[in-house]
Amino acid sequence: MHRPALIVLVVVLALAALLLGWWQWERFSSASGTAQNLGYALQWPLFAGFALYAYFRFVRLEQESGGAGEPGGATGVPAEADAPAGPEGTVDVAASRAKTGLFAGRRSAPAYAPREIPAGFLPERPHAAQDDDPVLAEYNSYLARLNADDGATGRPAGRARETERSAG
Repeated sequence: MHRPALIVLVVVLALAALLLGWWQWERFSSASGTAQNLGYALQWPLFAGFALYAYFRFVRLEQESGGAGEPGGATGVPAEADAPAGPEGTVDVAASRAKTGLFAGRRSAPAYAPREIPAGFLPERPHAAQDDDPVLAEYNSYLARLNADDGATGRPAGRARETERSAG
C-alpha cells in the first residue's frame, strides 16, 4: 500500500504549490503587487492541501477495497493461483496475462442491483408546447407537401436544382 513514487510525487507537488504561494505573497508585498497576486498567494496553499487530501483519500479507498493494489489482492493469494487452469492442470497463459500490467491485482466490480430513483427526486422534463395556431398548421402542411413532392420526383433533398445558381 505504500507507494514511494506516489508519496514523492505528492510531497513534491505540495512543496511546489507552497513555494509558488510564497512567491506570489512576496510579489503582493512588493511595490508592484496587485490583488491578483494576493489571490494567487491564497490559492496555491489550497492546491497543496488538495494534493495531500487526494493522496490520503486514495490510501483510504485502497484500504477499504481490501488492498486490491497489492499482489494477490484482498485474499493474499498470489496472482498465479488466480489464473484459470487449462486442460491437464496447465495454466492458461492468455488468461493469466490479463491480470498483469495495468490490471494487475484488480478485481472486477461487484455486481449490484440497479437502484431505483425516488419519484419526485429529479425535475420533470419539459414538454413541447402545443400550439393550435391555424396559420402555423397550414405552413407545416405546406412544408410537408413540398417534402413529399421532392421525394416523388426522385431528387435528393438538399441538392441544388438545375435552375438554381450555385454559390460555389
